[in-house]
Amino acid sequence: MADSPYIFEIDESNYEQIVLQGSYQVPVLVDFWASWCQPCQMLMPLLAKLVEEYQGRFILAKINTEEQQTIAGQFGIRSIPTVKLFRDGEPVDEFAGALPESEIRGFLDRHLPRASDESLVQVEERLQAGDTEGALALLAQARENDPGNPRITLAMTQLQAAAGDFEAAEQSLAGLPADESDKPEIRQLSGQLFFGRIAATDTPEATARRLEEAPDDSEARYRLSAQQVMANDIEQAADNLLLIVQKDRKFGDDAGRHALLRLFDMLHEDPAVNRYRARMFNLLH
Repeated sequence: MADSPYIFEIDESNYEQIVLQGSYQVPVLVDFWASWCQPCQMLMPLLAKLVEEYQGRFILAKINTEEQQTIAGQFGIRSIPTVKLFRDGEPVDEFAGALPESEIRGFLDRHLPRASDESLVQVEERLQAGDTEGALALLAQARENDPGNPRITLAMTQLQAAAGDFEAAEQSLAGLPADESDKPEIRQLSGQLFFGRIAATDTPEATARRLEEAPDDSEARYRLSAQQVMANDIEQAADNLLLIVQKDRKFGDDAGRHALLRLFDMLHEDPAVNRYRARMFNLLH
């Protein structure tokens, strides 16, 4: 293991070169460990096995937290083993504890370059040339060749949504693994698809006319709220959904409340969520 070209012992003299600068060339998996930590001793040979198997698709940087307290302190390491993945000079993901090999492989495969990623470059070239149909065909072929690549699935979802095919986009997004689906950016995209499908059922002008003629039309107000979400007018969208909750809980089997929950999930840690939640709670109770 000491002779491996893919494994490095890290201290303050080589941290910047191998971890920070090196991660611009290839992903760097940083293992924070200590000699007294039994789970660390279990994890270490597994990481060494994987880095050899992946043959340069990532490198393994080992940081002994007892000896390199300054580096460990920079990242607030409080429990070990903690493993962080660096790309382009920044940590992009992490896990803690001695995970099973299958889970570590899944963690790595979400981030490491794959042969099918080259298709994304060709897709971008097709899009710049105005060939959306050709770009979709390339993505479909790439997904068939490498169905486990989440980046291909995500690109397909975004392109289908941009083309207005929200049903196909939702089906594509449903193909992502569970650990990908729970990421904030994926939940945001899922919300955009949900509201985009509703918004596309009519034009904003037609929806506004319908509401002007019948202010109590919950279906029109529901559609308007979706159109406002897609226009990033979140406050007005939330106000309209709250109005539906207040006046018409029976509409669409409590569709107003369900849409608010989707909106909260989509906004994730936005401070406005707490304010909207409090207003919904007051209406419900």
